Amino acid sequence: MMIVDCHTHIQEYPGHVSEEFVAEANARSRGTPIEMHAPPERHWQAMRNVDKAIVFGIRALHSGLTSPNEYIADYVRKHPEKLIGFAAVDPLHDNVIETLEHAVQDLKLRGVKLGPIYQNIHPLDERMMPVYRFAEKNHLPIMIHQGTTFPRRAPLKYALPILLEDVALQFPDLKVVIAHTGHPWIDETVVLIRKQPNFFADISALHYRPWQFYNALVCAKEYGVLNKLLFGSDYPYTNPDATIESLRHINQIVAGTNLPKFSTEEIEHLIHSPTLRLLDLE
Repeated sequence: MMIVDCHTHIQEYPGHVSEEFVAEANARSRGTPIEMHAPPERHWQAMRNVDKAIVFGIRALHSGLTSPNEYIADYVRKHPEKLIGFAAVDPLHDNVIETLEHAVQDLKLRGVKLGPIYQNIHPLDERMMPVYRFAEKNHLPIMIHQGTTFPRRAPLKYALPILLEDVALQFPDLKVVIAHTGHPWIDETVVLIRKQPNFFADISALHYRPWQFYNALVCAKEYGVLNKLLFGSDYPYTNPDATIESLRHINQIVAGTNLPKFSTEEIEHLIHSPTLRLLDLE
């Protein structure tokens, strides 16, 4: 079975990430500086043990993130057998249709990356609608950061996963992946992906909060949607090897208790989640 890392970034620092963003990230990094310079060659090395990787940048001028789609496309073009590129768009500062048409037609990118909390926009703002409409019409899955984050200026009021329910109802054929299982509002994400057939969530960037990671999987299992969780790492903030290792040792968190455990089959299915089939990217 194939391992697909559905959530990875490349970016230049300095260049694509502001000094303020880096300072805030490191202030909340529990004493270990985060390596924000993540060029293609480092990404390629980090992905050595996965079969496929979805790669993107973020465009969120409000938060100091300005990765160009051409940067993603240039890298993907060199390794088309392994990499799938998504386009980033900032609905407040980009010409949405022009940006996405160029990304799909010229750059051959195959999905869209959004981050309303980073972009300072409500996910149901009218300026978001053209993104959803274009993505649905052109069969582009959307990876959306709908959960908390560290920048002080990123508004939490735009981050609740439940806000995406109206997106699912208005655009029923749109495939959406809620990044990081919408942490810390994981229960909202789980009930949403249970209700909406084209909504999924990834487990990226959860394993270094072990109790939250464990409870996210328990919640998904109890609601019968473990099969709608996708494997992802959130490179460069962590990597697929560390994520796999944490998954395979998840039961150690509750060793010696009668709390729920996961079978080897459940964990291996998550590591080998059929992401490409679920998102129509085969």
